[in-house]
This record gives sequence, C-alpha cells and structure tokens, in this order.
Amino acid sequence: MTNVLSLLVVIPLAGLIPLFLFRKDERAAKQVAITTTFVELVVSLWMLTQFVPGEAGFQLVERLQWLPSLGISYLVGVDGISVFLVPMTTLLTFIAVLYSSGGAIKTRIVEYMTAFLLLEVGMVGVFVALDLFLFYIFFELMLVPMYLIIGIWGGPRRIYATLKFVIFTLAGSLLMLVGIVAVYVASADPSGTRTLSLPDLIELRGRFPADFQFWAFLAFALAFAIKMPMVPFHTWLPDAHVEAPTAGSIVLAGVLLKAGGYGFLRFGLPLFPIGVQAWLPVLIVLSVIAILYGAIVSAVQKDLKKLVAYSSVAHMGFVTLGIFVLNLQGGVGAVLQMLNHGFVTGALFLFVGIQYEKTHRRMIADLGGLANMWPLFTTFFGVFVFASLGLPGLNGFVGEFLVLLGTFAFSGAPPLGGLFWGPLAAIGVILAAVYLLWMFQRVMYGPVREAYRALPDLSRLEVACALPLLLLTVILGVVPQPFIAYIQPSLDRVIRLATDPSFVVVAFK
Repeated sequence: MTNVLSLLVVIPLAGLIPLFLFRKDERAAKQVAITTTFVELVVSLWMLTQFVPGEAGFQLVERLQWLPSLGISYLVGVDGISVFLVPMTTLLTFIAVLYSSGGAIKTRIVEYMTAFLLLEVGMVGVFVALDLFLFYIFFELMLVPMYLIIGIWGGPRRIYATLKFVIFTLAGSLLMLVGIVAVYVASADPSGTRTLSLPDLIELRGRFPADFQFWAFLAFALAFAIKMPMVPFHTWLPDAHVEAPTAGSIVLAGVLLKAGGYGFLRFGLPLFPIGVQAWLPVLIVLSVIAILYGAIVSAVQKDLKKLVAYSSVAHMGFVTLGIFVLNLQGGVGAVLQMLNHGFVTGALFLFVGIQYEKTHRRMIADLGGLANMWPLFTTFFGVFVFASLGLPGLNGFVGEFLVLLGTFAFSGAPPLGGLFWGPLAAIGVILAAVYLLWMFQRVMYGPVREAYRALPDLSRLEVACALPLLLLTVILGVVPQPFIAYIQPSLDRVIRLATDPSFVVVAFK
C-alpha cells in the first residue's frame, strides 16, 4: 500500500469500466457505483491508519517525473491538514451515491453515477496534489461533473444556476492559472530550471519579491475566495444549492467549498507570506462580514434549502477568519470547522432532500407539524441543527470556539485587533442560534397538516446514510483531541511559514 494515494485517484476511474459495461442495466450501474465508492472509502480509512500523527511534514509521498522539461511532476502526499479531508470526501461521496440509488434520481442513472465517480477523482486529487499544475488539473476536474449534475438533474432553474456556477468558478480558475504561470516563471534558477513542486517552491520562495507576492497571492486568493465562497463572491452558491439534486448539494457543501479554504492553507500562506500580510486586513474584514451577512440573510429566507445554503456562507467565514488570524488556535479551529461543516451541512442538505421527496414542499411556510409524524427524522435533524448552531458537546462548537479564541488573540490588521473582531464574530454564533432554532420550530412543530399525515418516517436506507454523519458529529464534539493531534503539527508549520520569513523546512525525510 505504498501507493495508496494513487490508488485513491485510480479506484473511481476503474469503476467507470464496469459502469460502462452495465450501461443498459440501471440496477447494476447503481450497485457498481455504490461498490466503487465504498471501496474508495475503505482505502481512504486504510490510508488514515498509515499516517503517523505528530509529524509536520508530508507523508505517503509519491513522486514521478511527468513533464521534466517543464518542471512538472506527479507529486502527491498528505499532511495533518489534508489527511482527514480525504476520508471526509470519500464518505460524503459514498453517502450521496447510496442515497441517490434509493430512487431520488430516476433518469439517466448511468450518466449520473459516471459524473459522481469523475467528481470523486477531482475532489480526492485536490487534497493530495503537491504540484501546482497537478492541483490545477484536479481543481478544474471538479467543475465539469458538478456542472452536469446540476444542469441535467437539477431543479426548474438549473440552467441559470449551473451557468452562474461555471462562470464564477471558471473565472477564479483562470486567475489561479495566471498565478501558477507567474510562479513558474519566477521560480527559475540561474541555469533556467523551473519547478511547480510545492515543497521546492517553499524552499525557493525567497526569490519572490514583495510586489510579485502581492499580486500572485491576489490571483490565488480570488480563485479560492470564489470557490469557498467569500462575500462578495458568494452569489452563485444559493442558486447552485437550490437547483442541485440532494446528492449534489451534499457534495457541493460538504467537499467542494473546502477546496477554497484548503487552497489558502496549502498554497497561499506558505508561498506568499508578504502577500498574506499585505491583504490580511481585507481578508479579516471580509471574513467577519461573511459571518454576519450569512447569518442575517439566512434568518429571512423562506426556502428551507436556501436557508441552509446561506448558513454555509457564515460557517465558511469562520474558516477564513481562523486561517487569517495567523495563530495556531485559529488555524486548528479552521481545519476542524472545514471537517465539521462537511459532516453537518452535508447532513442538513440530506434531510432537506429527504423531506422534500416526501412532501414535495421546500417553503418553510408550507411545512409544519412534522415532528408529530416523524420522530426519527426529528431526532436526527434536531441533532444536526444543534451541531450547526454550535451547541457544546457536538462538533460545531469545537471549531468555532477555537477560531474565536484565535481571533481574540489576534493582533494584526491594524488599527483594530482581536478584541474588536472577536466579539463581532461571536455575534454570528448568536445569530446562528436564532435562525436555526426559528426554522426548526416552524418546520417541525405546530399543527399537523392533513396532507402530510400518511407520510412515512425515515426508511432504512435514509437511516444508513445519516447514521455515520451523526456518529461523527458526536465523536468530533466529545473527543476532538485525537483529531487535533493530527492537525496541529502541520498547521503550526504552515503558520510559521506565513509569519516567519527565516523559517526553513525540509520537504521530505
């Protein structure tokens, strides 16, 4: 299993072969997709057991010369920042495919499953790629399958939503491509040799002058800000979520948004420390605005799915805030928040989709009294709502608490420091409790509508999809320290790279 990361990239591609062979048998195609994504999940968990906690550098590294004349290599590896994001991706993809096999998707089943397997290749590849060119390929690969999933199997306004999604994301990707080309040119040594390998670039970053870092970081930051999405680049997200099928929303919120936060940590902070410092006040302000804006707009939403979508804007604001306070507490909180948001918001979209399949209603005003008919649904949904608002004992609390601690300790972004931004961010936690509890009260309680009396509670398939997310929500909330032990050394390394120009690392042992 020394090539376990390459195996994770290859398995979904290998699954396309039997999927093509059984393209006329929809039932067999579903079984192939479920089996493939389950095997991918098992291998990702095996990868996790091979990772040695407490080490800051990259592990399970695989390097192969790809285009040596251009300084491009096939280079993959994981560290404490990415090692949990890979199993999170494989779990959410498996759940999305499993739920879709239950009848949520009724047309073009084979094409739908093909899109999800291709999407999984891109998502896993983004979290393991250590070469900028390879990262860009995987980053772009995520775009096409999600475009198809929304555009073909989405709601009534799916064409508008998917075009908006593609235009925004493609614009960000092109900006990042410009930044990659600039880094490639600037990496040349006296002999003319260039590289796009992240570990090599970290050692060479002293060659990047201040003005170059200012603009290069901006190019990367815009791409990652659109992907997250940060305010004011967020407008594509609610439309994409509302029109996407349930499984598409699970993966979009649970995984794709994390590519932006991960990109900041993996490439932005280590490569362009001067650029980070230059743009730091803007990024802190935008993060706090996202937290407050996302919460306020969520509170006035009439569409249940759009409410959860806007809550993602607020929660991802905590991620960027934790990253750019540039201290260990905030950074660890940001990584945990990415994990927690993936599990919890993915689950919320799952349950919004489950109730929509039963009631064919998504407007909050059209719902009510569901707790009287669906006790199991109410229990699961209630736990995820409480986790999303940051209830102590559930996973949402840990990440936000560490981000707030890091923010209060923050002394950058003059003239205002953490004692100003910390209380503002904390208001976002209060607002989250307001809009989530108000939504839960209106949807689950009150008089039972006659049209919904005969509707069944959760099926076995739906329980099977929700149970792993429930267990992780509780485990990460009660015993977060084992996860922090994996994350902290690598995060500390990244923070030191971003704040200490003299800090030098050895890429690999």
